[in-house]
Amino acid sequence: MSEQTAEDVRTEKLKKIKDLKNKGLNPYSSYSFDISHRISDLIDEFESKLEAEEQDNKAAVSIAGRVISKRWMGGIAFMQLADESGVLQLYIRQDDLDKEDFEYIRQYIDTGDIVGIKGYMCKTKTGELSVLVDSAELLSKSLTGLASKHHSLKDVELKYRNRSLDMAANQQSKETLKKRFVLTQAIRSFMVEEGFLEVETPITQVTYGGAEAKPFITHHNKLEMDMYLRVAPEQYLKRLLAGGMEAVFEIGKSFRNEGIDRTHNPEFTMLEAYRAYEDYEYAMDLMERLVEAVAKQVFGMTKFTYGEYEIDFKRPWQKIRLKDALKELADIDVDQMSDKELFNQVAKLEKEVEVGSRGEAILVLFEERCENKLIQPTHVIGYPKESTPFCKVDRNDPELIERFESFVAGEEIANAYSELNDPILQRSLLEEQVQRKAAGAEETWGEVDEDFLEAMELGMPPAAGIGIGIDRLSMIMLGQESIRDIIYFPTMKPKNATSKKSINNTN
Repeated sequence: MSEQTAEDVRTEKLKKIKDLKNKGLNPYSSYSFDISHRISDLIDEFESKLEAEEQDNKAAVSIAGRVISKRWMGGIAFMQLADESGVLQLYIRQDDLDKEDFEYIRQYIDTGDIVGIKGYMCKTKTGELSVLVDSAELLSKSLTGLASKHHSLKDVELKYRNRSLDMAANQQSKETLKKRFVLTQAIRSFMVEEGFLEVETPITQVTYGGAEAKPFITHHNKLEMDMYLRVAPEQYLKRLLAGGMEAVFEIGKSFRNEGIDRTHNPEFTMLEAYRAYEDYEYAMDLMERLVEAVAKQVFGMTKFTYGEYEIDFKRPWQKIRLKDALKELADIDVDQMSDKELFNQVAKLEKEVEVGSRGEAILVLFEERCENKLIQPTHVIGYPKESTPFCKVDRNDPELIERFESFVAGEEIANAYSELNDPILQRSLLEEQVQRKAAGAEETWGEVDEDFLEAMELGMPPAAGIGIGIDRLSMIMLGQESIRDIIYFPTMKPKNATSKKSINNTN
């Protein structure tokens, strides 16, 4: 027999809904259902307690969830019921039910439906822990069901676009996505225990800055002005430092109008934190302690398999100067090269990049030739001063800044500075970014934010600042090689993608 199409399933289920309503039964009439146990609790309590073919008539239970499979064998039926905590078999026997109730279950409850079940705990002849069903109530009739092809969801486009179906059909996918937010909760708890105050800053901003990025632009109708979705919360958090708050953090969304690939989604989650009177060495220590503590709390270990690598987050992490990384990993000794030789090296890269200074050339060479070779957790220090306008100059080398980036499995997961707090220099560096944008640069570090600079002029204490990419950290700890596997709803084109013009002219 050929497999039913999605439209066939829908047509059949709509007919059943009509039949039920004709009998005075509405499959969506329930407002609640009294649940006595989660499935995982029943498994924990009864798996070792009952023997094969044993029934506990005192263990009355009431559970609810989605039917993910069913099979009928004459007067007996087996179904698999899934709630958020796990999966359990339902054992349905015609001899235990009124004829009308049995026919109701047989005829109207299908794969995909959400049901409420009452019964007793037992084990079948094969030793399968089950609920011997005493009654079943249809709480919500699914119109689509869970076609067998969806259980593996080999269609990646479908998996990401229809996350509800992915989670309903794939328990592992649901657990991965849940664990990603358990990890976020652990990060939040660590920061609070560390003495940081969690705050919120605006997502729509009049000016943008804090990261080298192309922003999303929106429009405020009432104020009649364009605004940006934030590329980073940095400048607002620093304004709080200037106002007298000494340790603040925010976990939230940032937005960058850039490409989509295995490690990039235009909307992503960051932790950004600032502590007054500390420098980037403190931020480095904080990063290591945070990640190690979260790994142990959430997963009970510091070692993780990620693709072909085994990653160990146990402290201390490796630390290397950027120039030394170029020498060791790419055989490029920049100190022995002229500006012309450096620019020639950049010209040989597969990626076409324009550089205007020696520092920019060194940075590009590091990004293209070294980053993907940094597998174990590694802090890279000694960045050229051209790499960011928000960082203090290295106290030992005026050509460098006190910045580190943390890399794992070839990907950047954190960026931190000894924060610049000189308002005069800050204004000058932001004005340079405006000039870059005017000259045609698509991605810059932002605009001249007068409110931010006014706060700095009030006086901002020296501080350590750090940004951590929670999505990428989650990818590694959860063994997922695409960022879209740990984001509930990754950015995608709609099913029937249309142009902006057609969307705006739908009347």
